[in-house]
Amino acid sequence: MLRRLQFIILITLMLGAFPERVEASSAMGSPDSLSWLRRTIRGFSKIDTTYIEPQHYEFSAMLQMTHAYDVYQLKSSSGQAITFAPSPTVKFGPYFGWRWAFAGYTFDLKNVSIGRKAPKQEIDLSFYASQVGVDLFYRRTGSDYKIRNVHLSPDTNEDILEDREFDGLSVGITGFNLYYIFNHQRFSYPAAFAQSTRQKRSVGSWMAGLGYTRNSLEFDYQKLQHMIAAYSITPAAQLDSGLMFNSVKYYDYCLSGGYAYNWVFRKNWLLGASLSIGLGYKHTIGDVQSERRFRLNNFSFDGIARLGLVYNDNTWYAGASAIFHGYTYRKSRFSSNNAFGSLNIYVGYNFLLKKKYRNKQ
Repeated sequence: MLRRLQFIILITLMLGAFPERVEASSAMGSPDSLSWLRRTIRGFSKIDTTYIEPQHYEFSAMLQMTHAYDVYQLKSSSGQAITFAPSPTVKFGPYFGWRWAFAGYTFDLKNVSIGRKAPKQEIDLSFYASQVGVDLFYRRTGSDYKIRNVHLSPDTNEDILEDREFDGLSVGITGFNLYYIFNHQRFSYPAAFAQSTRQKRSVGSWMAGLGYTRNSLEFDYQKLQHMIAAYSITPAAQLDSGLMFNSVKYYDYCLSGGYAYNWVFRKNWLLGASLSIGLGYKHTIGDVQSERRFRLNNFSFDGIARLGLVYNDNTWYAGASAIFHGYTYRKSRFSSNNAFGSLNIYVGYNFLLKKKYRNKQ
C-alpha cells in the first residue's frame, strides 16, 4: 500500500500563546517597547466575543479523510483541446494538535501499484489568524494521467481515446496565497476551516490578497501523436503546432479580492463560504516544435473558492471542507486551464482546558 508522510500545519490562533492581559511595567523595569510589542501582536488576534468564541482547550485529536483531485486542459488556437486528469486519490489518517499546530500521518486507501511512474507529492499548508491567512502548496502530480476528453477534428473518432492512460504528462505546482480579512474582529475564517474558534453569529467580510504560483508542465506530444495514430480508425488527426511542445513554465503574480460569509444556521452549526477572484500577470516560458523558445506575457483571471460545514460545541467537532484553485493561461496560439483542490471530512475532540477557562469553571 502506498504510504506517505504528510504534514499539515494549521496556524489558527497564531498569537494565542500571548497573555490576554498585558502587564504594566514593574518597578524592576520591563521595557516600554516590550509592552508596546505585546499590544501590537495581540491586535492581530483581537476578537469580538459576541460573535466569536475562542478556543478553550490546549490539545486536539482528529481523524481526517482527504479526497484530492487535479484537472488539466490544453487547447490550441485551431480549437484542438485535450483534458487530462489522474485517478482520484483518497487518504486517511490521524492528526494531533497543540494550540495552533496540527501534524498528521496519512496513507492512501487504495492499493495502487504505480511501477515506474513518478510518485505523487502533495503538501498543503494553511495559516489562519484573525486578520490574515496564508495558503502554501507544493504539488507534483506524477505521471498517471488519463485522457478524459479530447477534441481534435470532426473526422476523428475520439471516444476511443477517452479514459485511456497517458504517462506523457507531468505537472508541478508551487505557490502561495496571502489574504487579509477586513472584518476580522467579528468574522472568523478558522471557525469554518480550522475548527479552533466557534462562530456564534452570522457575519461576513471582504478580503484582499496577493499570490504567486509557479506551474511547470512536461508534455510528450510525440507519444500522444503515436497514441492517436494507434487508436484511429480513420486517418489520424495531426496535433496543431500550438500543442507541439515538451515543457512549459508559468509564473503567475496575482492580486485578488473577494468576500466570505459564515452562516450560523443553528446553535453550534456553521456553513462558511468564500470566493476570491484574482487578476494575474502570467509570464510563460516553453519549448515548441516550430520555435526554439517562446515567451508569452498576459493578464488573466484566477479563482479560489472555499466551502465548509462544521459542527462544533467547543469539545467535539466534525464537518467537511473543500478548497478549489483555478488558473488560466491564454494567448492566441496556446492556452491551458488547471483546476486542483481537495475535499476533507473530519471528526475531532478537544481536551485539556486552558488555565483561564479552568478557573472560570
